[in-house]
Amino acid sequence: MNRPIYEINSLKHSYGAHTVLAIEHLTVQPASIVGLIGPNGSGKSTLLKLLGLIEKPTEGTIHFNGRFVEPFSNEARFLITMLPQEPFLMKRSVFKNISYGLKLRGNGSDIAKKVNEALSLVGLDSNDFAQRPWYALSGGEAQRVALAARLVLKPKVLLLDEPTASVDAASAQLIKEASLRARQELGTTLIVASHDWQWLYEICDETLHLFKGKVFGTGRETIIFGPWQKLGEDKWGKTLSDRQQIIVPAPPDQEAAAVIKRTSVREDGSTLAGEGIVLRGTVSRLSLERKTGQLFATILVGDLPFTVRLTPQQVKEHTLFPGKTTHIHYGFKQIKWI
Repeated sequence: MNRPIYEINSLKHSYGAHTVLAIEHLTVQPASIVGLIGPNGSGKSTLLKLLGLIEKPTEGTIHFNGRFVEPFSNEARFLITMLPQEPFLMKRSVFKNISYGLKLRGNGSDIAKKVNEALSLVGLDSNDFAQRPWYALSGGEAQRVALAARLVLKPKVLLLDEPTASVDAASAQLIKEASLRARQELGTTLIVASHDWQWLYEICDETLHLFKGKVFGTGRETIIFGPWQKLGEDKWGKTLSDRQQIIVPAPPDQEAAAVIKRTSVREDGSTLAGEGIVLRGTVSRLSLERKTGQLFATILVGDLPFTVRLTPQQVKEHTLFPGKTTHIHYGFKQIKWI
């Protein structure tokens, strides 16, 4: 196996007394695509900043290419680049924004050609855009120019923080395509934080689910947030928008989050005593996971999405398709509190 491009050990990062990230061990393989999934405030952006060597962790180590490196170190400063959710462009022309990193590197040959190629990658015509000022760009165009300014450096690592969250659909598609071409043509490692889970599942070699600063799964688990109500003796849960009730064992506290590690599909709502909980839902999406080739169904129960792993035979037997009413089943043993 190749040496990891990143290796994290005993990492903790705090702002004041508040710990925002705690990861015991994590490795990222070169030329892989890793997705970061989780709610706002879960630590995704902080992890990207640490991997981008923009900040130094409060505790622990981050090794890059097998070596310990300090933030902004010369060993890695031109090999790692990060695209934030809100693009920052200097008050200059598009050409000068994209060429700035090349000049900073001392890579002054064929700059015009390299800028033109980078603009082409993100779907912008150099004749139309190279001399435009920064203020004459739409939000989607500005994000694509910011991405081009990273791609022109041909980085070993490209960190993307919600790259398509604030742009139009056409720009989002071009940003996705350009990012994947960097991996395909340059062997760039991509680490992407996004709420576009469907896209991440399709492209990633690995997905990491972050919650409260910790990695706890692959993002295919169902997570249900508190607050929880006591519904009876030794019975806790919450009532959904369609009046069905999620039932759980006693939580460690009312605000705890329940992770349901595995759910299954069944045709009807019948259940045997002590067998678990069955809920009625509607199939909202079927998806294929790139790395494993496994099929997943997203089933809405009320307004809460459950993720169910399927075999091709189950899809055929249950004739699942978006819009179909079906039932999901889970047992208390499949619930983990975080």
